[in-house]
Amino acid sequence: MVKQAFKALVMSGILAVITTSTQTARAAERGEGADARQAQVKMSFSGSMIPTAIGVQPDTITDEELLAGSGSFGQFTFRALRTDEMSPIGFGSCGDGFGPSIRVVAGGGVFRFEDGSLVMVNLTDGVLCIDFDHLVGHLTETYQITGGTGRFESASGTLQVTKRLKPVMVSPAGQAVLLTITGELKGTIRGSSEKG
Repeated sequence: MVKQAFKALVMSGILAVITTSTQTARAAERGEGADARQAQVKMSFSGSMIPTAIGVQPDTITDEELLAGSGSFGQFTFRALRTDEMSPIGFGSCGDGFGPSIRVVAGGGVFRFEDGSLVMVNLTDGVLCIDFDHLVGHLTETYQITGGTGRFESASGTLQVTKRLKPVMVSPAGQAVLLTITGELKGTIRGSSEKG
């Protein structure tokens, strides 16, 4: 009797392991595992940028960006603030021309998708160079995804962003007060409820 009970216990343990392994394999095939909930992101956008009166740090200027675009997760809007130092960190080649490079010291934004889902990001690194020969700005930024709502509730990851800026209006002092922005972003998002 003890022998039979022991055999039954061993068999039920083996069946549990086989069932769990099969369920895990099937979940991975359907893209449901924790590691499978990682997607490569590629999105393009356009919009505008204006300087704001928001003072994030001394000797900086903060700009507000309003962008719209589409990509891996459908159509979206992006609203962001970005703070640049006022003094260049150097001069050199920029795009097809020559000009100063300016460090981006702070920034953050919110992506809003058509279904109302949000993705929040904070800037971790950025540099703006201004091509004075062609009056074009080239901006590269790295954003860390800090969370989200809806289908992106547990989102995390990193986004690399490249932007091209062109002035539309310039103040009498020579400062661009309205610019166009075009660009794209690439990266990885983890924890989204759908693949891109």
